[in-house]
Amino acid sequence: MKENNLIIERLEVGAFAENCYVVGCPSTLEGVVFDPGDEVERIIKKVDELNLKIKYILLTHGHIDHVKELVAFKKGIDVPVFMHHEDQFLLDNLPMQAAAFGLSHAGIPQIDKYITELDSIEFGDQKLQILHTPGHSPGSVTFVTDGVAFVGDVLFAGSIGRTDLPGGNFETLINSIQKKLFPLNDETILYSGHGPATSIINEKKFNPFLQNL
Repeated sequence: MKENNLIIERLEVGAFAENCYVVGCPSTLEGVVFDPGDEVERIIKKVDELNLKIKYILLTHGHIDHVKELVAFKKGIDVPVFMHHEDQFLLDNLPMQAAAFGLSHAGIPQIDKYITELDSIEFGDQKLQILHTPGHSPGSVTFVTDGVAFVGDVLFAGSIGRTDLPGGNFETLINSIQKKLFPLNDETILYSGHGPATSIINEKKFNPFLQNL
């Protein structure tokens, strides 16, 4: 599908039904992949179908469902991986994360660049701004371009990210949503790490966790 002059393909992958997004610039066919956490061959097949040249792998955060097979993915598409440094501890503990769920993993991925709100990411004619949106994890980030935001597990359609995992904090999460996401244009489409897309205005109006903010 095309959304605000972007090619956006959502692939629900793995046991946790995690959303991986393959995103491309229509005019140049340069692209990025968000959170290729599982089903590597299916993601690469979609990249090939779209005829995209992937420039970066972008991680919204470091939980296992978003990174479990990233090492394997890089064997097929070897491009730089970007993540916020505050989630490095989650990658370091990936074997423990996997063991807790009785899962295997492809190895601990290497991060090529730690990103902050001072950075922006360009591919083709597109530019992504970065918002640091902790609470679900300390290093959770949101990637924003005109009318679109990739929010990871910070905010879902009708729900919010869980805060009972290591590094999670409910008050921090609510603050991130209120101070970083809600100031975005009401019509901004939100692509979450699980479930369907939503919008800022829908979550302001109907999300039971976010009333009276």
